Amino acid sequence: MRYHEYLKKYRVPRTEISYNELTPKLDPQGQGSLTPERIKVTPRRALNLLAPYCGTRFMEPIKAVVPLAAYLIIFQVLVLNYPVQETLSLFMGLVAVIIGLAVFMEGLNVGLMPFGTIIGDRLPKKASMTVVYIIIGILGVGVTFAEPAIGALQAFGSSVDVDKAPYLYELLNNWTLPLVLMVGAGVGVAAILGTVRFVQGWSLKPMIYSALVPIVVLTAYCWLDPNLRSILGLAWDCGAVTTGPVTVPLVLSLGIGIANAAGKGVSSLSGFGVVTMASLFPILAVLILAIFVSFNITPEQIILAAQAQNAAVVAEPTIWGQTPFNEIILGVRAILPLVIFLMFVLAVILKEVIPNRMVTVYGLVLSIIGMCIINVGLTYGLGAIGNQTGSILPAAFMNLAASPSSPIFTETLGLLIVIAFAFLLGFGATLAEPALNALGSTVQNLTNGAFKKSMLMYSVAGGVSVGIALGVAKLIIGFDLMSILLPLYIIGVLLTIFSTEEFVNVGWDSAGVTTGPVTVPLVLAMGLGLGNAVSAVEGFGILSLASICPIIAVLGTGAVLEFMQNRAEHKSKSIVGDSQNV
Repeated sequence: MRYHEYLKKYRVPRTEISYNELTPKLDPQGQGSLTPERIKVTPRRALNLLAPYCGTRFMEPIKAVVPLAAYLIIFQVLVLNYPVQETLSLFMGLVAVIIGLAVFMEGLNVGLMPFGTIIGDRLPKKASMTVVYIIIGILGVGVTFAEPAIGALQAFGSSVDVDKAPYLYELLNNWTLPLVLMVGAGVGVAAILGTVRFVQGWSLKPMIYSALVPIVVLTAYCWLDPNLRSILGLAWDCGAVTTGPVTVPLVLSLGIGIANAAGKGVSSLSGFGVVTMASLFPILAVLILAIFVSFNITPEQIILAAQAQNAAVVAEPTIWGQTPFNEIILGVRAILPLVIFLMFVLAVILKEVIPNRMVTVYGLVLSIIGMCIINVGLTYGLGAIGNQTGSILPAAFMNLAASPSSPIFTETLGLLIVIAFAFLLGFGATLAEPALNALGSTVQNLTNGAFKKSMLMYSVAGGVSVGIALGVAKLIIGFDLMSILLPLYIIGVLLTIFSTEEFVNVGWDSAGVTTGPVTVPLVLAMGLGLGNAVSAVEGFGILSLASICPIIAVLGTGAVLEFMQNRAEHKSKSIVGDSQNV
């Protein structure tokens, strides 16, 4: 690399490093190989070299976190007339989220992703397909533990009222590990089916229908049981929680690598579909676990055990939950087993060494450190501000003890303001997701510009915003989640039947793109805070509505585009026919 190219690439001022420092020198005898003079790195030079590297990696989490946090704080202070509580702790938590996301994503790209690519490329050449599918299934469980949003899901168990929702309380407090394992098993099955689809070239449509049938049947069973009805929001939300920054790229790179190694000639659309399966099968897994728990434990036993446990906690207070050590331990536990498993596959099954060992180890260490920081930030930052704003939202239309000036508006106006707040929150949070921008570019290229990037992004953002607004309305008004979720899925299935395979792939995968590591914890915390404030049985369900609405939006937009295109072609044929007759 030439001197001026180096300075331009890394944005180093020309005065910082002289040309002579980058120019090779002859050895003292004037013969032999050329040896470069050692560059003297001062603190100022080091800062100038690191600034571009760090700046580009911190910019995405800053763009995702800061506008959302500012929106919540401004709305809470100016509209709801409620000051921000625990400001310093909140600020430090938000900073931790930004730092943690930047560090974690860099570690993911440098350390974990190369594992998926290498293993996916070489595993089918050295192992049978049965072994390949087993490894993919285990990997699905591992990446689920590594998802930042899973930690947020586990943290909300204590906010559930055991008297109103005993089985939901039991799953989130005493069956946390089996819950995550079942969600991971669902992702594992989805990863296996996605890989089989890559290799065999299956259509996505029948796979969607086959997954939805048992989900709807078990949902109906739970809905008819008053004690199990409260877990439906959790089950359907789990489909959105699993499709985050770890699961999608790692499983996708592994599956495409296997299909390439198998010589199946993966097309440009083959990558789509894994996210859809990884969204549906965790729903089925959680429903199965809830029904299993209901067969073994009665609601009365759960309530009595919870009362005894709460009494023991009051008698012997602990400061463990008041410190970030628990979040740090959860972060290490989330990433370390996945790293060990990937190394085991590479060393024992493939019998290969880690490529670029120092860089890979550097990335793996960053992944663990980043996850620990993210967990701390989610607890004290995003989760705290979301819960705080959600708890005070009802002050817009009803009396709240925490807000002396409530109700701030009339009931109708207050409800409209809260729903509009949720709509704008969903719209802004979705447009801030980096994955949506990448999906828009991909779809525009695949459709030769027919489905423009901006059209897809606004369709998805509009769908998510409608879904979050519906979810908030569900908590405030108190209507049943299934009464609106199932009809929306029926509309989605009907649009799927009449849509082309390309639009189905893009539409159903767009739901997973919208549920990133920032949106999920924030919406979960806000929903649970709002649910507690209005005495709802549970605060789940917003994410499930925010997942199906963008599917309908994208498929509907695709149907309109296809109709207009067919109409234009028909009109052009008619014109040609008329001219020939003349």
